[in-house]
Amino acid sequence: MELERFGELERKIRGIVEEYSTLKNRNQELERLLEEKNAQLEKAESKARVLNEQEDAVRTKVDVLLDMLRDIEVA
Repeated sequence: MELERFGELERKIRGIVEEYSTLKNRNQELERLLEEKNAQLEKAESKARVLNEQEDAVRTKVDVLLDMLRDIEVA
């Protein structure tokens, strides 16, 4: 009887250890994926900043050109 209880305890402990190992591996995989996504996000944010700066530069240039056209008198 006692040996059966020890066997049951051993099976339960092995199951817990296996589940812990599985969860630990999954957690590491998710952390790696999160790091990849964070790197992709940083890259996308950087590209967006560059595009916004370019858009601002174009807008400024267009404003200057429009101001120059306003200064031209139409005969």
